Amino acid sequence: MRHHRSYIHTLLTPLFALAASTALCQNYPTKPVRLVTGGAGGGNDVASRLLAPDFSVSLNQPVIIDNRSNSVVPGQILSMAPPDGYTLLLYNNGLWTLPLLQDVPYDMARDFLPISAVASSPNIMVVNPSVAAKTVRELIALAKAKPGELNYASSGNGATNHLAAELFKSMAGVNIVRVAYKNAALITTDLIGGQVQLSFSTTGSSSPHVKSGKLRALAVTSAHPSALFPGMPTVAASGLPGYESASIQGVFAPA
Repeated sequence: MRHHRSYIHTLLTPLFALAASTALCQNYPTKPVRLVTGGAGGGNDVASRLLAPDFSVSLNQPVIIDNRSNSVVPGQILSMAPPDGYTLLLYNNGLWTLPLLQDVPYDMARDFLPISAVASSPNIMVVNPSVAAKTVRELIALAKAKPGELNYASSGNGATNHLAAELFKSMAGVNIVRVAYKNAALITTDLIGGQVQLSFSTTGSSSPHVKSGKLRALAVTSAHPSALFPGMPTVAASGLPGYESASIQGVFAPA
């Protein structure tokens, strides 16, 4: 929690500077602050809920988390919000990769003011225990033996679990079919149920189910082993040298 508090203090200084440029500067904040983020149970939601309590204490106002499952909607909400410090967005790198993949109703450079990076974490490659692969190499061999028969779950276009999977497919030279979901909670449910076989899940959503044996973890996507999963190998060290993918979360205000 000490590290989370240091993130909060880093975030608050530019936030107050932003508020000072508005008509509310002498009284800010006088009402709850809305923190828009991704769907419940996902990495953005977990980061928001870790930050919100200390954020609320520092502001002396409630911080209300506004979960949105559609990956386009959080950015759209922020782009339309007044620049008064009462609507903020916490989101990962999907926010700025999504416009590269499809049309969105906002412009990253024009509509958003970056405030602070708040967290960085790897995804974790997890499979349903019925999948006959206990390592990355075994999964690659299985996918090559059965092209198009395995599928993976991911959330919206440009999300870190989407890009992590597509990078894996490209580097491994395998054909694994994408199944798109609205949020991490639905992915976890179907992954445990066997409706999908693979996902590059967030650590927060997958860790409890890996520990309980409902899911099998194969590797983390970071370049180096992660303290979040002690002893877990990286994808790069498990058969795909040079592979690296991470979720980077930041807080943004309306420009």
